[in-house]
Amino acid sequence: GDDYLVESSVGHIRDLPKNATEIPAAYKSEKWSRDGVDVDNDFKPLYVVPDSKRAVVKELKAKLKDASEVYLATDEDREGESISWHLLEVLSPRVPVKRMVFHEITRAAIEEAVANPRDLDLALVDAQETRRILDRLYGYRLSEVLWRKGSGKSAGRVQSVAVRVLVERERARMAFRAAGYWGIDATFAKDATSFGAALVSVNEARVATGKDFDAATGALVADRLLLDEAGASGLVDRLGGVPVTVRSVEEKAWRSSPKAPFITSTLQQEAGRKLGMTASRAMRAAQSLYENGFITYMRTDSTNLSAQAISAARAAATDLYGREYVPDAPRTYAKKVKNAQEAHEAIRPAGDTFRHPDQVSGLVGGDEARVYDLIWKRTVASQMADAVGRTVSARLVATTAESEVCEFTASGKVVTFPGYQRAYVEGSDDPDAELENRDKILPPLADGDAVDAEGYRPESHITKPPARFTEASLIARLEELGVGRPSTYASIIGTLLDPARNYAAKRGSALVPTWTAFAVVQLLETHFPQFVDYGFTASMEDDLDRIAAGDAERVPWLANFYFGDGRPGLKPLIDQGLDTIDAAAINAIRIGEDDTGAAIVVRVGKYGPFLQRGEERGPLPPDIAPDELTVAKAVELIEAPSGDRTIGEDPETGLTVFAKTGRYGPYVQLGELDQSDKKAPKPKMASLFKTMTVEDVTLDEALQLLTQPRVVGIDPSDGQEITAQNGKYGPYLKKGVDSRNLPDEESIFAITLEETVAIYAQPKQWGKRAAKPPLAEYGADPVSGRPIVAKEGKFGAYVTDGETNATIPRGVDVELLSAEQAIELLAERRAKGPSVKKKAAPRRAPAKKKAAAKKKPAAKKKA
Repeated sequence: GDDYLVESSVGHIRDLPKNATEIPAAYKSEKWSRDGVDVDNDFKPLYVVPDSKRAVVKELKAKLKDASEVYLATDEDREGESISWHLLEVLSPRVPVKRMVFHEITRAAIEEAVANPRDLDLALVDAQETRRILDRLYGYRLSEVLWRKGSGKSAGRVQSVAVRVLVERERARMAFRAAGYWGIDATFAKDATSFGAALVSVNEARVATGKDFDAATGALVADRLLLDEAGASGLVDRLGGVPVTVRSVEEKAWRSSPKAPFITSTLQQEAGRKLGMTASRAMRAAQSLYENGFITYMRTDSTNLSAQAISAARAAATDLYGREYVPDAPRTYAKKVKNAQEAHEAIRPAGDTFRHPDQVSGLVGGDEARVYDLIWKRTVASQMADAVGRTVSARLVATTAESEVCEFTASGKVVTFPGYQRAYVEGSDDPDAELENRDKILPPLADGDAVDAEGYRPESHITKPPARFTEASLIARLEELGVGRPSTYASIIGTLLDPARNYAAKRGSALVPTWTAFAVVQLLETHFPQFVDYGFTASMEDDLDRIAAGDAERVPWLANFYFGDGRPGLKPLIDQGLDTIDAAAINAIRIGEDDTGAAIVVRVGKYGPFLQRGEERGPLPPDIAPDELTVAKAVELIEAPSGDRTIGEDPETGLTVFAKTGRYGPYVQLGELDQSDKKAPKPKMASLFKTMTVEDVTLDEALQLLTQPRVVGIDPSDGQEITAQNGKYGPYLKKGVDSRNLPDEESIFAITLEETVAIYAQPKQWGKRAAKPPLAEYGADPVSGRPIVAKEGKFGAYVTDGETNATIPRGVDVELLSAEQAIELLAERRAKGPSVKKKAAPRRAPAKKKAAAKKKPAAKKKA
């Protein structure tokens, strides 16, 4: 009604500071302020209103002035209660405050919530604060270990466990040993109806199948008959013309019930299986549908439907399929997700009546239409009748002239009433399981019946390694472990696939962990096993539930986690790890040993992974997945030629011209370096143009490149020589100290003197750029007393106090760098001494005066 004003806080309006610039001035000198948690003062959090929420807070405060009372209408879970608490803390209303709670967005539910408000539940707030503080300490402190000792970019309570799940599956694939076996497929017929069957035993000895082999050794582990090609082919020959009879027939009825309506995780999984969408793409489509009023809230782990939704689903099923497709009583679904917080309904079409997908498709985009169709079908099917049918299994026997009793099995499946399957059938991550849902019809068979043998085929089989995770199956696995929340799965997968983190890559729909992921998991499993244990997060959720129920307290729980109680906590383990972790060992993944017993490892270095055997090194192409790197392949890569090639001979000097690939890219080289003479001049080199490759560059092209810098001519206006050459920042002209850019590399040898004179006749087109603001601020340096800031330089981010610069390690997130780490980086840089030694000033008097002039205070300030 008009007497209520409904406003959104757009989620949390306060949080722990994300970077140094968000820390209030009063706290910048505190060592703990970068983390935002005072661990020595009962884990007191430092909450700030981020810049992105200042306008929201200002608007809410303005509208609060005219309000007679405040209703807090956030979700009834830990997160929702925390949002309400932060609103109270920041807005400080002087009017009555009521907490309203509802689990479905219907008129009846809202009216009930307004009529029966409650007080804010501070125990729920405590539980949420505990989770937030733990995640900050876990992420910041373990990330510090990773960037100082390992190759990882960041750690996270859920993220790191997800990386471990991928790595463990890849390890299983690496350890897997394939095994081959043969079987026999048969085609029989009865009453002109053909059907397939498979050999299962010979003389009552069961024929080996894939499940009878050990995955780690490939050896047969069960007492089975192992057929090879010759054995299978010979048996097929002996079965020719032999009569076949039915030994037994077994018929069973089956019944299948519909799945629950979608929650966030199951929507992401089905969108991946049926629509080929990534989790983030599916959530974007769902977000758009929600914002435009087509579906209910899409971040939920509740399978409940409101009474209105159940009525709408039953009505839609009745109208479309008939009364017999709707059960007499509505269906309800029990919670199956660990630690589910049922603040919302399941994801369903919005409204008291459901719009058919055909009505919606013309109003939304393609992704949105497909996701709505999925949600509509799943919701309607959830309120439909069971599908029923029957299965028939038959055993058939054929005895060869050599008295070999061969038994075959055939099975059939028939749906007698499709029920909910008229609307929807859930997908599967196993393609073979999809085939199980199809009808397989057998002709009428009875014990003793004779059937015709239409043919036998020997079939070769190879055992398969465990399948890699897809986005859908990874979400299912994390959900099964109780790790993460439905609303976080898309962002978790996004983090894994982020090129800056380099933890996983996609091959088709499969998620393949990188060697960086292997190194990170190796470090965490070795030195912090309890914090990547699969049970840690799930048990933590149980502990948070106890805090929310008032059966446990926040501060003792956090103290136990951080400082330890009986077993080491996070802080002592990190302190110990920073002193004892061997970075070289932790970043080496053992592959195996070659024929001589020499160990081969993958080392994850600053510039990526590479192979090592003793002192030998070899490249590791990025397209080789970890499970494809065998010892033999590794040896091949280590011993492969470097890729350098001899192009020819320079006719003027007689020296050999080489094409090589170096640290800074491909180049050509004239002659070789005399290793025996330290004073020998270095051979002349020149970088290849971007259009050239080491494999294709010709001798003429190489010799031309080696003529750089090319003298274009003399400028007639001042008599200075003009040259053209390639440099670190691209092709350019040079006349004395005046340089000008060239449009492309080919211009180095094509540009004429007249064109260069015209270029120099124009004013230079560059000037001083405006100084960029610092990336982060860290307070004063204890040595110099100057403020420390992080800046972006030509070669990456660095920290500086204005006198000393220290590079931030590659891949380290500036936002995760603490003031202590910045100070430590500067201290390490100072300990190494200046990077470039300054030459002593000449002793001539004029030079001394010039040097003194440069040191005037005014000049220093200007600089």
